[in-house]
Amino acid sequence: MKQRTVMAVGGHIGDMDLAVGPLLAQAVLDGGRAALVALTPGERGHPRLGIDEYRKQKLTEGHAFAAAIGAEFHVFDDISDGFLQPTDDVAARLARLIRDIRPDTLIAHWRHSIHTDHEHACQITERARFLAGLPGWAPEDGERHGVARLLYAENWEDARGFEADSYAPISTEAFEMWSTAIQGQAFARGETYGFRYIDYYSAQLIMQGCLARTDRAVALSSGDGGRFVVID
Repeated sequence: MKQRTVMAVGGHIGDMDLAVGPLLAQAVLDGGRAALVALTPGERGHPRLGIDEYRKQKLTEGHAFAAAIGAEFHVFDDISDGFLQPTDDVAARLARLIRDIRPDTLIAHWRHSIHTDHEHACQITERARFLAGLPGWAPEDGERHGVARLLYAENWEDARGFEADSYAPISTEAFEMWSTAIQGQAFARGETYGFRYIDYYSAQLIMQGCLARTDRAVALSSGDGGRFVVID
């Protein structure tokens, strides 16, 4: 994905950091631009910390992760974890951000998930892509921008019906950059509910790399059952 602008939109801080963080790091290393967007902080995901305390921690972790891989970081911190709704108001906010950043590639959650915030984040991203490129929509909010490519991330919570057909090779340098950065997120380290996120996604990179005939790869779906593609 050389010299491209890539925007990844997740329901919570950490979602896209795990799923496509290596891809974003690779985009930056290749001379491109990367942006991480979280539609909520994800502040209700800690069994021992209070909501306000964990919200502050998640915001700090999100900023630190993005800085470590060279990505921009944006969060809709006024929307609460668990209460994300696919309204036109939220989609319009994201559409304005799309017009400002002007990505070539937009990455969203897959359409089906065990987490409704993820499903709603997908719907919001699809709607925002449409609005950002719609002639005559909100001309006061920036020049219209049509995003050339929308892809869906591979996420263990969003597995139902997901079929990968696009693979982004990840260099050792990008992997190591991501691996160091993601250690800064408590939930990724397994400190919330014990799931071994970092091990899972690290192993997934190797497995998908086997299919892409490279050391490591991030797998994505075009959503339309497309043919096997290795993204440059």
